[in-house]
Amino acid sequence: MKKILQLITRLLLLCLLVSISEVLLLRFVNPPCTPLMLWRWAAGEGMRHEWRDLGRMAPSLQQAVMAAEDQQFPDHFGFDWDQIGRAMKENLKRKRPRGASTITMQTARNLFLWQGGGILRKGLEAYYTVLFELFWPKARIMEVYLNIVEWGPGIFGVEAASREYFSLSAAKLSSSQSALLAAVLPNPRHWSPTKSNKYIAGRAAAIAADMDAFAPFKK
Repeated sequence: MKKILQLITRLLLLCLLVSISEVLLLRFVNPPCTPLMLWRWAAGEGMRHEWRDLGRMAPSLQQAVMAAEDQQFPDHFGFDWDQIGRAMKENLKRKRPRGASTITMQTARNLFLWQGGGILRKGLEAYYTVLFELFWPKARIMEVYLNIVEWGPGIFGVEAASREYFSLSAAKLSSSQSALLAAVLPNPRHWSPTKSNKYIAGRAAAIAADMDAFAPFKK
């Protein structure tokens, strides 16, 4: 039993060192792909993805995703406990659960993990969220998020999305286009910023109204 416990301890320490090392490495090295990108590619959807540094994106895009996805992003340590508490209460009455993932949590899930639920995945997501907040500045979290988030079937990152939907580089997005891109993030495989319905248009308008409250990050 003692040897088994020692082995488990060593394995846990190894996992800890490996995970911290990969997070530190990716602070400076841009990830070429993610598990979800490979999964979509293997499913035959292709993989459109082109990395863009934060300084080569329209600042309005950062403002839009904070307004839409995580209004406490500049201030929290990875978790928005108010939103998590509200979601837990609302989900007792809802048929379709409402999430409360922050931008940091979504980055952890998209960069390292698989989609779906489960205690294991949620636990690992929380673990990597803490590591990101400890070892990455907010600007790096935002940069990686905007480069790996899914924006449609086979479309990953803002550069691919900008070219697909607006035939523009991410650096040339207008505030209204940024708001439309942010508006579809909750359901990017079924919503399109260029095929806007009444709900998406209303959501984009609400995002646009809030954008000025957020200052974009600089590297």
